[in-house]
Amino acid sequence: MQIGIRLHDVNAGLTPEFQTLESRAETAKAEGFSCVHLAFSKVIKGVTFDNCALTEGLAMYTKRVLTGSGLDTAVLGCYLNLAHPDPIKLQDIQSRYYGHLRTAALMGAGVVGTETGAPNTEYKTDANTHTEEALNILIRGLAPVVECAEHWGVSVAIEPVWKHIVYNAERAEQVLRAIASPNLRIIFDPVNLLYAGNAGERDRIIGDAIDRLGEQVAVVHIKDFVRSGDDLKAVAAGTGEMDYTRILRFMKERKPYIQATLENTTNDNAVTAREFLENKYNEI
Repeated sequence: MQIGIRLHDVNAGLTPEFQTLESRAETAKAEGFSCVHLAFSKVIKGVTFDNCALTEGLAMYTKRVLTGSGLDTAVLGCYLNLAHPDPIKLQDIQSRYYGHLRTAALMGAGVVGTETGAPNTEYKTDANTHTEEALNILIRGLAPVVECAEHWGVSVAIEPVWKHIVYNAERAEQVLRAIASPNLRIIFDPVNLLYAGNAGERDRIIGDAIDRLGEQVAVVHIKDFVRSGDDLKAVAAGTGEMDYTRILRFMKERKPYIQATLENTTNDNAVTAREFLENKYNEI
């Protein structure tokens, strides 16, 4: 596997000169990572990354900086709400996805990544988030984005998350079937399928997701979790309760050279988390 990191987690909290695209890329490479999850708005401050800002020049400059540091872009993140109830706002959101897809094509990014939102303006879990109506709203919002991905020859990858509309593997299957495009892929984050009520069934849930979605998994996100009252708190890999055996075996046996990006790391534990996963992977 190729281990990467969210670029906005690199040099986080340091003085501004260490939080530029260039400085973060240099540090990520020095820490032994081969790819990144890039969210423009979290790495380059002071810019609204709408379709207007997502120019060909930005794409080629970003590619030059990252490849110059020996880094690929595993995921170009565009984590906006494609189930937004306001049709005018939804059009603006879709426009941002179109710009990210064009940029991804020019950069050679692996996928444009997104979560699956909530059927409200606040992007918060409510009583309607897990309904069939919400799922249908998401599918309608996502379908033209996937069509644009087909045009540019790149992939959109949805990330199932318990708190969002696509909250389990079965719901993700429904989206894949409804849109039926080879350019619609999956970002698999096992911890995001868990919450306090099902964490005890972790192995079954992860196994079910692999069985249902394994063929469409393009990228893996890796983090850990600890229980915090009635909730789960995300932490760096190797610092919580997660057992990675099932997911790492799947990656090793069926996904050669797959990119896996770390989440919820700090400047102090990113390298340790990478080494922890590499050691686990090599033991399988």
